[in-house]
This record gives sequence, structure tokens and C-alpha cells, in this order.
Amino acid sequence: MSSSTAAAGPSPIADVVPVSLCAREPQVPAERLVAEMVPPPRFDAVRFDTYIPDPGQPSQSEAVRVLSGFAAGLGGAHATGAGKRRWFGGRAKPAAPSGPRGVYLDGGYGVGKTHLLASLWHATPAPPALKAFGTFVELTNLVGALGFQQTVRTLGGHRLLCIDEFELDDPGDTVLVSSLLGKLVDEGVALAATSNTLPGKLGEGRFAAADFLREIQGLSAKFHPLRIDGEDYRHRGLPEAPAPHSDEQVTKAAYATPGASLDDFPQLLDHLARVHPSRYGALTDDLRAVCLTGVEPVPDQSTALRLVVLADRLYDREVPVLASGVPFDRLFSEEMLNGGYRKKYFRAISRLTALARDARTLVEH
Repeated sequence: MSSSTAAAGPSPIADVVPVSLCAREPQVPAERLVAEMVPPPRFDAVRFDTYIPDPGQPSQSEAVRVLSGFAAGLGGAHATGAGKRRWFGGRAKPAAPSGPRGVYLDGGYGVGKTHLLASLWHATPAPPALKAFGTFVELTNLVGALGFQQTVRTLGGHRLLCIDEFELDDPGDTVLVSSLLGKLVDEGVALAATSNTLPGKLGEGRFAAADFLREIQGLSAKFHPLRIDGEDYRHRGLPEAPAPHSDEQVTKAAYATPGASLDDFPQLLDHLARVHPSRYGALTDDLRAVCLTGVEPVPDQSTALRLVVLADRLYDREVPVLASGVPFDRLFSEEMLNGGYRKKYFRAISRLTALARDARTLVEH
């Protein structure tokens, strides 16, 4: 059922008419990209003491200890680079930092890496204007919007740059990010990143990583890896993911929920191809729920990767997702789940399942 068909069908309840994501084509100025480099709404209130380590996984408690110490060590003015220029007006080139200048949180999906990364951002004793937080995709989008040199100037005065979901999906990104982080480290910026892939393994299975070994090893040298073991907390001790609802249930819920969107899933996938991933956050502005009819397996890898980005933005913004069609664990083919992007797909399944649980009250009410 298409969103337009659904929108014309039932009579609106309480004068609620759902919006369509397919009708949105947001334009995002570069200034907004910079201003939004803070932890997303889901992680506004997280702190180290709100992280609940799994008693059976000592690495989780150890991560809290190490990161707390790392944050405390970032107190005071910059010791090098941009800090000297900012506070003392000096223009001398700083000495290159010795050893790793950052921490790298490696672990499976759902062990709380983003919670810990956001907690590090909050715990670092610096004004928000001197700290930046964004996903790997958002960072590369920022370079695309500002240009390389302006991005270095914009972030070079920061005390900390947090990069969530660190992935190297193509050679161009590898060289770009390696060069950018090298410049920022020289400016005295501390780095922190999360990923499902160890630094030395970035890019593995996705492109000819051997051809870019120097760049990948250069990235790895900037980070001290911190392994976090455990199972997906989003499913720890919780019931199975809810089964998909009917088209009628989804449509009625969309009409009964102020601020909900209603779209046909295949049409939405087509629309995502026409919107740059840097705008997916703006695509979801002011939404209280996303309602999708006709969910089906995604047809190809490019479409699947765009869906992953949308799932991340919805999860960050705590937007529940109510859907009909196939369950979310059947979105991606076996070939995709066994390929180089498998960890992204498992993360998307995990997050969409959590958002589907959040959406159950839309039908119940």
C-alpha cells in the first residue's frame, strides 16, 4: 500500500494527517552540520555512571575506568597546536604528539560503545564549542560541505573529536580520513572512536585494503584499542522482537499519532537514493513515529547501506518504527550478512528491532 493510497483511505482521527518522508527533500547548510556535532538526543543524558556494565564482562567496567581517566587527562588548555594559538596567539608549529592520541572502542553491536563515547564527550572538561561528536558518515559529509582545509580549521581548535561508527568503505574515504585525523592530531586534538572493527582491520572485505595499507596503519597508530566484550544490551533479557503489524494497523496508528509519518517501504527506499545521507537527520526532523507499510528485503547493497544510515538517525533520535511486511531480521540477504558490511547490517537490525519494540504502544493505544 503506498503512502498516498493510505493517506487517502481512512478518515483522519483527531484531525491528524501523517506526513510522508518521500515528500521531504531537506537542504542542510554547512553551519547546521557543524552545530549538530554533539551527542544525539538519545545520548543527551548518558554519563559513565548511567552505563550498566555486564557483571560477566569485565572489559565493560574496565572501559569505564580507562575512558574516565582519558577524559580527566583532557582538562586544561591545549598543550599543543590550536590551543596555543587560541589562548596565547602563538603561531609556532606544535611538536607532534608521541604515541597514540586517542582511544578506539572495539566490540560487537549493542555493548554500549556509543553510550561510552557520548559519556566521554560529556565528561571531558571543555566547553561544548571545543568538543565535537559525530558519526563517520557525518564527518566525511562535513569535509564535503566545508572543504578539507576549512574542516581542519574548524575542528583544529577542539580539545576532543568523537567519531561514532568508524568505518572505511572505500579508498577515497581511507585517504581522506587518514589525512584529516593526521592534521587534527598535529593540532593537538584528542580522538575517540567506536567501531565493530579493530583499527588494523578497517576496510577489510570491502575494498583492496592491501593497496591502502599505509593509510590504514597510519590511522591505527593514532588510537589505543580498547576491546569491549558482551552481548547486545538491547536484547539482553528481553522478549523476541514484535511481529510486523498489518497494513491497516500501521495506517490507523499513523493517523492516530500526531507527528507520525506514513510511507510505502519500497517507495521510501527509492526516495533515499535521491537524498544525500548527510540529510537523513533533517529528513526525520520533528517526527514522533515512522510508520511503514510493505516492508520487504532490500534489493541491493547500495540501498541497504542507505537504509543503515536512516536506521542510525532514527535510533539516535529515538523515533519508534511501526511496520507491516517482513520482520526486520529479514531485511538483508544471507549474502549481505556474510559480506564485508555485515556488522553494519547487524547493527541496523538491532536498532530497528529496538525501535519496533518502542512502537508497540502506538497500536495498543
